[in-house]
Amino acid sequence: MAALKERAAVRRTIGQGEARTLLVGDVGGTNARFALARMIDGRPLLEHHESFPAETHPTFLDGVRAFVDGCPVKPDGGVLAVAGPITDGAVDLTNSPWRTSETELQTLGLNPVRLINDFEALAWGAALVTGPELASLGGPAEGDPHAAIAVLGPGTGFGVSALVRDSHGNEVAMPSEGGHACFAANDAVEDEILRILRRRYGRVSIERLICGPGLLNLHRALAEIDGRQSHIEDPALITTEALENPNSPCGATLARFCAILGCVAGDIALTTGARGGVYIAGGIAPRILPFLKASPFRERFERKGRYEDYMVAIPTNVILHKHAALLGAARVAFTKEN
Repeated sequence: MAALKERAAVRRTIGQGEARTLLVGDVGGTNARFALARMIDGRPLLEHHESFPAETHPTFLDGVRAFVDGCPVKPDGGVLAVAGPITDGAVDLTNSPWRTSETELQTLGLNPVRLINDFEALAWGAALVTGPELASLGGPAEGDPHAAIAVLGPGTGFGVSALVRDSHGNEVAMPSEGGHACFAANDAVEDEILRILRRRYGRVSIERLICGPGLLNLHRALAEIDGRQSHIEDPALITTEALENPNSPCGATLARFCAILGCVAGDIALTTGARGGVYIAGGIAPRILPFLKASPFRERFERKGRYEDYMVAIPTNVILHKHAALLGAARVAFTKEN
């Protein structure tokens, strides 16, 4: 009863002029993250964070319901960022058995509620991440403030988006499934990697190499090229051994992973005109940050032939903020409200 009275009091306070409280979420193939968001002095404030493995709940709706039921204030609307393409307000997550729709979520009393792509949310959130929440991978400290920024990165899958900006302050984030574009080999070793993976998959996308499961594909392909056996079944073991011994076969795998990530990041920068900067997001980059900084990432990012000078002027950073996608979802939620 006391908890109900507390919630009612908070709701009355909100209704008397405090910032409205909305639900924001970031749901990927492995983890689900939720928070309550308010807008304070023009900047999203996140409260009541909760994160859990997606497999904790059998359905997307169950996961959202569990969070909402435990909130001190029940949100009546919000924005959820999800790892997959949104079609007619519905999503079937790419690397998860979860699926949901805006119509289904409205049964929880969330109205309005909106689904957006997770990297679209990161594109909105990246502009709010500054200072110690970023780690430089090379290039100038600042990019062109009126040019697009690109956000990409490996986790359970590989996400891509961009925030298009102009000199009048207009911004729009581009939802994308760029991680499923074709992988382009850049040297003889990668020619062989592509040949090996094509034998297995037919068409080889970027995500077949640059994500958690992709790291395992890459390790096995390199072992085959070297005529070695590999019995590793968990990509986390590859990163652990690589960080402990960079000169090991796992170290060679992770170095190649970082090099390919640099190539892909450079291609996306060229494709989107991201002279404002390139941001690496996802769960893997922060965990391997010292290795990534020492890797061929930036050299391969800049190696674009006649456009090398163009690339040198683009800053590259890793997003260290754990809730950047939630910040982006909150920006979208409150923009929609206004």
